[in-house]
Amino acid sequence: MSSSKALIIVGDASETLDTLYPYLRLQEDGFVPVVAGPEKRIFQMVLHEIRPGWTITREWEGYQIRADIAFRDVDENEYAGIFFSGGRAPEYIRDDPDLIRITQHFFDVGKPIASVCHGVEIPARADRVRGRRMSCVRKCRFDLEICGGEFVDEPYVVDGNLVSGRTWEDHGHVMREWMAMLRSGRGEARRVA
Repeated sequence: MSSSKALIIVGDASETLDTLYPYLRLQEDGFVPVVAGPEKRIFQMVLHEIRPGWTITREWEGYQIRADIAFRDVDENEYAGIFFSGGRAPEYIRDDPDLIRITQHFFDVGKPIASVCHGVEIPARADRVRGRRMSCVRKCRFDLEICGGEFVDEPYVVDGNLVSGRTWEDHGHVMREWMAMLRSGRGEARRVA
């Protein structure tokens, strides 16, 4: 890839580990993580966990992160890859027309893409999961399948230029595959009709 920059997509209530692990991992391999949000400002992240005996996700306030750039100002051609963090943010930001444009670009030109947990809601909304095999948190299975994707309950799934995982607990697998794609500049164009 000609660029050493990679986008990390966030909003308020992005999951802390889903965001910070790839942020730091990119730096370790010499990439520049660029945090993109609905606006260029500080966003509040959260921590999610399902505790034994609980049937719902419990949420705590996490760290804050500053978006380096607003979605409307992103030039997709400047970035080698994109990472969709989980948490509740994808549900709230997925309708942003600039985020849809950005997402469609990465899928359409075949650049390396990673998605964890609720991150699947963004490419699903952008109509780019059709015919794709993906892993995501079980509660997003419906979002994936109703938009034409195939749910796979595994720690990670690689489908062409896309690697996906269920939750932050799968990051080791997801990041290993995504970083290999970024380092090699590997990806394949896969247009969705």
